[in-house]
This record gives sequence, structure tokens and C-alpha cells, in this order.
Amino acid sequence: MAIKQLKVDVNELTLGMFVSGLDRPWSQTPFPLQGFYIRELDEIKQLKAHCKHVYIDVAKGKGPVAARLKTLGKTTGSASQAGAGQRVAKNTSANIPVAPLKIKRNVYQQKSALNKEVAVAKELHQQVYHAMEQVLSQLEKGGDIPVKDTKRAASQMVDSVVRNPDAFTWLARVREVDEHTYTHAMRSSVWGILFGRHIGLGKTDLDTLALGILLKDVGKVNIDAGLIAQKVRSPADELEYEKFVLHGCDILRQMPGIEPRVIAVVKTHCERLNGSGFPQHLRGDKIPLLGKIAGIVTFYDDTTNPRGEAYPLAPSKAVAKLYELRDVQFQEELVVEFIRAIGLYPTGTLVELSTGEVGVVVEQNFERRLKPKVMLVLDSCKHQMRKPMLLDLAEDDRQKQALIDSGKKRLSEIEKIEIAQDLEPGSYDVDIAQIRDEYLFKPVKKGWLSGIFGRD
Repeated sequence: MAIKQLKVDVNELTLGMFVSGLDRPWSQTPFPLQGFYIRELDEIKQLKAHCKHVYIDVAKGKGPVAARLKTLGKTTGSASQAGAGQRVAKNTSANIPVAPLKIKRNVYQQKSALNKEVAVAKELHQQVYHAMEQVLSQLEKGGDIPVKDTKRAASQMVDSVVRNPDAFTWLARVREVDEHTYTHAMRSSVWGILFGRHIGLGKTDLDTLALGILLKDVGKVNIDAGLIAQKVRSPADELEYEKFVLHGCDILRQMPGIEPRVIAVVKTHCERLNGSGFPQHLRGDKIPLLGKIAGIVTFYDDTTNPRGEAYPLAPSKAVAKLYELRDVQFQEELVVEFIRAIGLYPTGTLVELSTGEVGVVVEQNFERRLKPKVMLVLDSCKHQMRKPMLLDLAEDDRQKQALIDSGKKRLSEIEKIEIAQDLEPGSYDVDIAQIRDEYLFKPVKKGWLSGIFGRD
């Protein structure tokens, strides 16, 4: 297999990468092999002590998702378009031209502190859940959908995410005891708003996207519950299952107050760039932008929170799967921007640091996505800490860099702390919901590092 080398800063190294080259001769380092897999955190520390950057083999080693945030390509190919309605293999490359995104950077600035916005978001979270329960309940009874309540809740949710993305993300990230359809629609809508905010969609588009994603699965009320729950379906069963999209569109068309653009989101959220989706097997730009976005966030949430599984997957695994499908099922530029929008470690992610300590990401840093705030709960020996500590990785890095820049410390004398890897929820006995509640709903002492448990 040919080596596909990628230059990576040593601060972006993670376990599982294959180091194929250094920025200095191997003989000047303690590494006996010229090329090795990173299997221990100590190896990352040694690389940091001797190198500023290394080269990794992305074909041989584990996918360097963190590094891809800076190096993701934006090239697209072209080829003749397949016939309409033709079933295409899901892993077939699209190879068709698509229009570049019109991204507007920094349209929305964070206007509300997390601890203030979360109270609003918590109330809205319940309102949205109630609206979704009413929607499905009325559909089962054959009644009218409470359109006004649902639209109002979706619009207010957009406003909350625009003011502070972390507040709603926290509430959507932690799984509560509820029906999968409700929680999936909620989480997917939050990811959609967060994504749309990142690329600068207007408020009207954000409202349309949020409502469309919330209502995208209403057609499942006309599908047998046993069929929905099946993990593996026969071709005939799969065709029957796929009808939920058109059922949903038919239902929404009968409801006054549902705009055609909302229905378009519902109708196209299962379409895929290469034509392998359904129900119309649309390709490329035949799929509207909001439909493409809805498809990406639906896939991401289905991957991180698969139906019937006790625990979600680590976000980096979902990101890696999504990245593999760029220019296949999803437009590459959109995949790149989605990864940048949510970061590798969304709020609520369980992570292991380069120090060996384990914590929960509690707040994002939107300037430095790999340097969020982390609540440390396990020490380097994986023992529960007496008092969990709040660590702001960006501030920690800033303070240490200032010492280096002033000449008070040398780089080799300071250990900069990085996120080594994210962990599968359930890897350790950590109650993420408790961490959330302690961080969001109890005052935290001033300062970048402070204990929060066991306070008066």
C-alpha cells in the first residue's frame, strides 16, 4: 500500500496514528524503529520533546481526524449523471460537480453566557419535547398537528442556539429516558441549527431547517413499529420502510401553516449526493442545500446514537465515518464545514487527556476547537478524584506559552496538555448527566481551574 504522508503538528497527535517520518533524523531521537504506531501516551510526550512536527501515514495508521480539520481537501470530480430513479450503491463515488457553498463567516456572535442561556434552553428543551409528543400523539389519533406550537418552539430553539450554541447542545447531547424518535429529532435539529449558524444561514433558513428536521420522521407513524426497529431489513422490507418519507410529506401537506420549503427538507433528508438515497434518488445539486444539511446531521446523530444501543459512539468515530463518505453520499465541502462546526469533541464528550486524566467536555472554545473546557473526574490512574476540577485547555496553553515566550521556561520544561482521545460513553463509571447539572446549574468559582463538587 502506498504511503500517504501528512504533516502533523506534534500537538495534534493521537493514539493509533502511524508515524512514518520526523522533522529530524531518527538517529537524533530515542525511537529505535523508523516508523511506528503510537500506542502509548508516553510516546506522544517523547515526540513532543524532540520534534515540532512529524509525518503520519494516513493509509496505514488510524485516521487522524484532528489533523484533518486543518487539511481537509475541497476538490470535486465530474462524471455523467446516472438515470433518475436508478438505485446506486451507497459506496459509489458521486463524481459530479456541485456548486461551492456560499459561506458567511462570523455572522452570529455569542451574545449570552452559558450559565444564563442554559436556563432558557432547559425550558425550551421541554417545550420542544412537548411539541413533538403532541405532534406524534395527534397523528396517531388522526387529529391535526399543533403547527403553531411546533413552529414557535423551533424558532425559539434557533434563537437560543444563535445566542449560545453550547446551552442547547448540552441538553441535546446527554441522553434522557425517552422515545428514540423524539430524542433523535431533537438532537438532529440542534446539530442542524449549529451547522447552519456556522455557515451563516439567515434566520428564515434556520427556522425552516429546524422545523423540517423536527418533523422529518412524522411519516413513521404509518410504518410498522417492528419494521422500524429492525437492524437488518430484507430488500422488500427496506422499500417498505423508505415509504415513511413520502408518508410524512403527505401528512404535512394536509396541515395548514407548513410551508413547502419545510416539506422539501423532509422529502430530501434521505437523498444522497451519489443518488443512493431515497425516495427520488436525487444526485448532486438536485438536492437542495437544507436537505443536504438535514441528511448530514441525521447521519451523524444516527451514528452517535444508534437505535437500540445502550451507549452512543464516540463522536470521533462518527466524524471518521462521515469523512469517509465525503463526495460519496455527502458533499465534501459540507462535510468539512460540519466537522469544523461541531468540533471533534462536542459538549458532553468523555475524553482522556495527554496526562492520562479523564474528563467531560463542558464548554467549547470556538476559536480553538481542540482546546475546550474539560471537567476532570478521574486522575491519571483512572481513580475518581475527590474534587473534580475544571480545566480550561485554551487558558492553560496560553499561560504556558507566555512562560516560554518570556524566557522563564523552555519548551522541554513545560508539558502542554492536549486531548489524547475521546472515549466511548460507558468506558468509565462517569455520570455525564451529573457533570452537566453541576456545571450548568451551580455557580463555579472564578478562575480557570477550580473544584466544583463538595462546595457549600
